Amino acid sequence: MMDLIKQPFAWGLGLGLLFFALCLYSLLKSKAEFRRYKKMLSDKMELEAEQATQLKSERASLEKENENLRVRLAQLGEKPDAKIARDLEIFARAEKSMMINAPGFAPAWETAKSAAAEELAEEESGKSLPKRLFRRLFGAGVKDVEALPAPETEGERSGV
Repeated sequence: MMDLIKQPFAWGLGLGLLFFALCLYSLLKSKAEFRRYKKMLSDKMELEAEQATQLKSERASLEKENENLRVRLAQLGEKPDAKIARDLEIFARAEKSMMINAPGFAPAWETAKSAAAEELAEEESGKSLPKRLFRRLFGAGVKDVEALPAPETEGERSGV
């Protein structure tokens, strides 16, 4: 056995087997790591596909909700109260702009506003017919309404 160990062929064979074992170990280790990376990649791709599907469904639902809200907003804008509120906001902004930009506008505007407020107060107290109602029913023929007699109040009917 000692003679066998002293032979150069034995040393070469031993060294070759040692390198073979190291290479085999490295190969098996690389294959295991490759399988692990492959599994991690497939898991990651599955998760990303699931997330993409969820994002697409969420985007579709948000687009649908956005469209529903847009339609609802348009419907709410069509209601008479909303139109009146919008017109009132427009007039308020226009008035502010005219007060700043047109120096001769402010006194005439204030006079017209106070006259309109007095007319509205008379209508609400029952002293005159509501012009708004007749404007809506008969168009712009408001001057004809002013010629009509005022309606009787409760006190005038009972003679008090």
